[in-house]
Amino acid sequence: MSAPPVPESAPETTPRAATVPRRPFPGTGALRETGQLVTLAATTVRDTFRRPFQVRELIEQFWFVASVTILPAALVSIPFGAVIALQVGSLAQQLGAQSFTGGASVLAVIQQASPLIVALLIAGAGGSAICADLGSRKIREELDAMEVMGVSPVQRLIVPRVLATMLVALLLNGLVSVVGTAGGYFFNVIVQHGTPGAYLSSFSALAQLPDLYISEIKAVIFGFIAGIVAAYRGLHPKGGPKGVGDAVNQSVVITFLLLFVVNVVLTAIYLQLVPQKGA
Repeated sequence: MSAPPVPESAPETTPRAATVPRRPFPGTGALRETGQLVTLAATTVRDTFRRPFQVRELIEQFWFVASVTILPAALVSIPFGAVIALQVGSLAQQLGAQSFTGGASVLAVIQQASPLIVALLIAGAGGSAICADLGSRKIREELDAMEVMGVSPVQRLIVPRVLATMLVALLLNGLVSVVGTAGGYFFNVIVQHGTPGAYLSSFSALAQLPDLYISEIKAVIFGFIAGIVAAYRGLHPKGGPKGVGDAVNQSVVITFLLLFVVNVVLTAIYLQLVPQKGA
């Protein structure tokens, strides 16, 4: 006995609703990038205290970053100090306050110019090299292989590089401050015919030890930002070798923008917490 025939299903008369892909909300991409950058920074700080610590990698990266930034920083700090001394000296002469030229120019060099010079050079020379190195490792899938073997790329590669940029920024800030101050002294005394005694006395009357502290704190924070941004962009290249070059350019631009924003915040906090000596 044969089975009854199965009735054919009636053809669909109503068309199905077309699935339209949802557009991402504007600004979510930048917010996601910011969150990943902050996560990488937190992971780097956490892995700094984990063992084993990569001492050899830290020394190699410290020497590399220092070797590519010492001479440019010293050369750039001289015209910076000269420009600040000439501008401040001209303004002080118009106001009849030539005796405060030395103190004002030195404070401007130590508090503002020196940390920014150091950070910009580290981001432009050392940070771009760090980003290119990590980006090339990423496209060759070396970082993925390290994760498969149970080795953390952050602890093995990023932590020594970030610590190296921070240490170089801390030490290089003192060199730039000294060279910038010497350049300002030369142009103020020789070019503008100022007196050495008035230059030094105005500096001792206005400057104080917290001015050096905030300069070093800025340098360390700026070095940390430069290292983290370079490492983050190196870990996320897009489009193969060309993407690595684009990531290097993006890391430098992003670092510059963050440095100026953070510098404004730190300066405002410092001026609110520390009373000025001449006030």
